Amino acid sequence: MVETIKKPLADVELLTAIMSDEEFMHFCSINKKHRIERDKYGNIIIMPPLTGNSGLREFEVAGEVRAWSRKRGIGKALGSSSGFKLPSGAIRSPDASWTSQERLNVLTETQKDEFLPVVPDFVIEIRSKSDGLKQLKDKMEEWMENGVCLAWLIDPKNKTTYIYRENGTSDVIEGFDKKLSGEDVAVGFELDLSLLLETL
Repeated sequence: MVETIKKPLADVELLTAIMSDEEFMHFCSINKKHRIERDKYGNIIIMPPLTGNSGLREFEVAGEVRAWSRKRGIGKALGSSSGFKLPSGAIRSPDASWTSQERLNVLTETQKDEFLPVVPDFVIEIRSKSDGLKQLKDKMEEWMENGVCLAWLIDPKNKTTYIYRENGTSDVIEGFDKKLSGEDVAVGFELDLSLLLETL
């Protein structure tokens, strides 16, 4: 039986354990103060709550995606608490995401109340103070390997954005004085990176 963690957690800690989906769901429910993911190897990744400025950046970006999604009406935007069960067996939660209605339509009503067994079309990850860049780049590769069409990794610390595409091409954008385009995936979506310069 999975038990509540009773020891202090490092900023990011890996717990190696083989958990069924039900055990993982239970583990998450009894450790609600933490953001918890499972990678494709079965490692349980535990992250602390965000700092104030990181939370502000995440909220701003997710809000922009949600506003665009509601206007377009052809899919759903989800926030950082939503877990996606990927074909690799990983259960991941992006900071912001958008999934087309076409992909969502295959889900049953029961599946919609579980970790979603669907791959988002578009994901955004924002590096927080406690995130290692290599770890996040590995996570981005995992998103792409599982069928994400477009992904952005935004690094406020270095004011750099990494763009990943399903066709294998990528770009690195330096500076927060630019706008990112959702290209042919999130059509019409733009993110003004200067929003991420705002602090509390």
